[in-house]
Amino acid sequence: MRALMSLLLALMLQASVPARAETNAPFSAAPYFDNHTVDLLMILPSPPAADSADTKGELGELLVIQVSRNADMVSRAQADAVEEVWRFADVIGPKFTAENLPKTATLFARLVATDNAVVDPAKTAFARLRPHMVSDLIKPVVKLSTSGSWPSSHAALGTLMGIVLGDMLPEKRTVIMDRAWTYAENRLVAGMHFPSDIEMGRIAGSVIAAFAMKQPQFQVDYEAARTELRTALGL
Repeated sequence: MRALMSLLLALMLQASVPARAETNAPFSAAPYFDNHTVDLLMILPSPPAADSADTKGELGELLVIQVSRNADMVSRAQADAVEEVWRFADVIGPKFTAENLPKTATLFARLVATDNAVVDPAKTAFARLRPHMVSDLIKPVVKLSTSGSWPSSHAALGTLMGIVLGDMLPEKRTVIMDRAWTYAENRLVAGMHFPSDIEMGRIAGSVIAAFAMKQPQFQVDYEAARTELRTALGL
């Protein structure tokens, strides 16, 4: 099923790409586009029902994670609750800060805003309940949210940021994408999402990245940020 969805997504992108959680993004950051450009309701399937066998199976997976998570896992999941690109500093290096990289900060603030503008309407429309709203056995370790669970905005944003950063720093693409994967998985550790929410978020983030890279203003911001970042890192 996952392989089929990936193939369909790739074909769709080739044919159609045109020429909330916590966030530290500036309130003034404007998205590059919104859900009128990328309508996830036309891309993603509907989520499983709350009383379905699929959801019950996913609750079981979350409970296994919950009983096995340790203090370090909890700490990392709590730190990754923030929606910002600077969480990638642990694989890019200590120079990767907003203070050092104002143009990079502008680019990714706008990408956070874009992620929200595309994903939030879909979350509202799909209206999947969060795991802790389906079962009181689920004990989240981060600030609770009652927004829709499908797709995961964190997984979408992590994927989006990972793709863009990996394109800016191809020398570090593998570790960046590994970090993007972990950023999303930490929403499971936190008890805030079902595994399928994460999968749908990664698809959403990939679509958003593909569309973003075709936007003229993104291209301008990207080139400035890429030059700034590579110069700061001595690359």
